[in-house]
Amino acid sequence: MKLKNKLLILMLSLTACTNLFAQNSNLIFFTENGERFTVILNGVRQNNSPETNVKITDLPAPSYKLKVIFDDTNLGQIDKNLMFNQGMESTFVIKLNKKNEYIVRWMNEAPIAQTFPPASNQQVVVYTTQAPPPSTTTQTTTTVSESYGQLHQGKVSMGININDRESGVNINMNVNGGGLYDGSQVTTSQTTTSYSTTTTTGGYPTPDQQAYVLPGYNGPVGCPYPMHPSDFQSVKQSIASKTFDDTRLTIAKQVISSNCLLSDQVKEIMLLFTFEDTRLELAKHAYGYTFDIGNYYRLNDAFDFESSIEELNEFIFEY
Repeated sequence: MKLKNKLLILMLSLTACTNLFAQNSNLIFFTENGERFTVILNGVRQNNSPETNVKITDLPAPSYKLKVIFDDTNLGQIDKNLMFNQGMESTFVIKLNKKNEYIVRWMNEAPIAQTFPPASNQQVVVYTTQAPPPSTTTQTTTTVSESYGQLHQGKVSMGININDRESGVNINMNVNGGGLYDGSQVTTSQTTTSYSTTTTTGGYPTPDQQAYVLPGYNGPVGCPYPMHPSDFQSVKQSIASKTFDDTRLTIAKQVISSNCLLSDQVKEIMLLFTFEDTRLELAKHAYGYTFDIGNYYRLNDAFDFESSIEELNEFIFEY
C-alpha cells in the first residue's frame, strides 16, 4: 500500500513538472520615453498598429528572433536574439543607451499566475505565426476653384446716338445682351484623388529551437545560442594571427557582432590584446552578445587596473 502511494505521489509530481515546463510565456515590451513601435517575432508582425506598450501572450518557445520597428522611421530598428524563461511573464524596456542607440533590455519576470491585469494603455495580443491584416490608409485630395463676381440675369439694352449737323451724319445704335458679370469668373471644378498605402513586413520565420542550457548557470542571458567551441577556437586563432592590436580589434568586433559568446570566451579574446584600453573596449562591445551575462564578472581577471573594472561595471549598470 505504501509503495502504491509513493508511486502515485511520484506520478503526480512528474505531471505537475511536465505541466509547468509546458506552460506558454508572456512578453511585455514598452518604451522608456513613449516612442511608438511594432514587434516582429520570427519575421511575423504581432501588433497591428504601433503602440508604446505591447503585451504578447501564449508564446510556446523559449527564444525568438526579435525586430522592433519604430513608428518614427528616423529612430531606426532593433534586431535582437531574445531568450526568456518559459511559464513566466518577462518584461523588456526599450531605451537609449549611453551611445544614444536604442536597445532592448531585460527588466524583470514573474510567474504568469502572479501577474497584474493589463494596464489601460497596454495593447494585448496573442502570439501568432500569421501576420494580422495590413493597415490601409486612404487619402483624398479635393481641389475647388472659386468664382469671383456676380452674374446679373436678364437683358441689357444700350443705345448710342450721334448727330453731327455740319457733316449731316446721324448714327443710331442699339445693343441687346443676355447678361453681364460685374467681376471676373473662374469656372468651378473639383478633382478627387484617392490612393492606398499598405504597410507590410517581410518575414523569415524560423522553426522553434530548444533553448541552450549552460550547466550550473541560471542567471540572465543576453543571446540564445553560444558559438560552438570548435568554431570559437578557429576564430580565436584567426584573431591571434594578426600583428597589430587595431587589426585584431576590428576582426574581433566583426565576429562578436554576428555571434553569441560565453563570458569565458570573451575573456580569452581579451587576453589576446596587449593594452588595457583595448581590452576594456572589447569587453564593452561584447556585453550585448554574451550568453551568460551574469558571469561577466569573470572578465575582471583580464584587467590590470581597478579603474578598468570600475568603468566596465558602470557601463554594464547603465547598459
